[in-house]
Amino acid sequence: MKLWLRLTVTAVMAVSLSGGFGLIYRAAAQARGAAPATAPETVKKAGEVFKNVTTSTLKELPVDDFIAAMGVMSAALGYDCADCHVGAGSDKADFVIDTIPQKKTARRMVEMVASINRTNFAGVQRVTCWTCHHGQEVPTTTIALDNLYATPIMEDADVVLPGVGQASADEILDKYIQAVGGSQRLAGLTSFVATGASLGYGGFGGDAEFTIFAKAPNQRTTVITFKDHPERGDSVWAFDGRYELVGEELDGARLEAQMAFPGQIKQVLSNWRVGLRRAISGRDYNVVQGTGSRGLLATLYFDPESGLLRRMVRYGPSPVGRVPTQIDYTDYRDVGGIKFPFEYQFSWLDGRYTAKLKEIKMNVAIDPAKFGRPVSK
Repeated sequence: MKLWLRLTVTAVMAVSLSGGFGLIYRAAAQARGAAPATAPETVKKAGEVFKNVTTSTLKELPVDDFIAAMGVMSAALGYDCADCHVGAGSDKADFVIDTIPQKKTARRMVEMVASINRTNFAGVQRVTCWTCHHGQEVPTTTIALDNLYATPIMEDADVVLPGVGQASADEILDKYIQAVGGSQRLAGLTSFVATGASLGYGGFGGDAEFTIFAKAPNQRTTVITFKDHPERGDSVWAFDGRYELVGEELDGARLEAQMAFPGQIKQVLSNWRVGLRRAISGRDYNVVQGTGSRGLLATLYFDPESGLLRRMVRYGPSPVGRVPTQIDYTDYRDVGGIKFPFEYQFSWLDGRYTAKLKEIKMNVAIDPAKFGRPVSK
């Protein structure tokens, strides 16, 4: 897939296509795996906006969630967008053409997945594209014997397996709060502005200026500006905290806005549970998972020694499998008695970038317009 997609998200609008579609979407997914509900009548559905979107589940989605579902399918099959859409990634893309066999097969597979879950699992999402394909166009049906006797490939379960004999979720979260500064000092953090630079994955995308504006308890905007390439426009993720969230991307934006102020971590999710320890770069981490509204899951990885948050993976619902977004936090530094990560690695189905901060200013005045709906350029 293409490594960079201009994505603008606000509490009342998401813009991810050149036409700029305003989306308001109330998802109503079960916490443990049901696909999201259909778009409200006031919102344009994918089947109305795009030609030839005919599958029963995908056509009912609002546009932004439909695009996210395309990313799930592409990743599950190891596909590039151009495998189903002629010229995708160029100025000659033809998304409407209906003669590509893979596109026709994909329609049947999406209906099959929906039917399997509906018929066998009471509509709860147990089977997805990834269940069979695992990054291959044609699913394998027989194990290679060399693999049988080799070290098994480890895959993270969306819903973590219970960790036996581990510290409790409260203990892990309390240690994190203490590690980043303690509840009293964190309660005094009302806002911050973080500035630095970002680099696209593998050097693609070019260098850019990176800024986070955050205001307690739940306002946050991330801006990536390409000053050397103004024709690309700015990438903006914003949540202003004033409206009920809509869509899986916006649920994730709210979570990130709340997580920017660690003192409230216990309240941002519910049903906290501890999972088995998992390794990142050869080091084991405590795993804690919480549940959000409308099907959102978030898995957090904490350093057992320092107590600091190393990684967060959030999962939003879609009819063909959960939509993962991963944020890695490293290079913690003390700023006024509070530890902030000075390096972020942000990964999602359509790209990855690394941001390295140079400066963080705490408790500064921030123009409320920074958290509002961005103005299209």
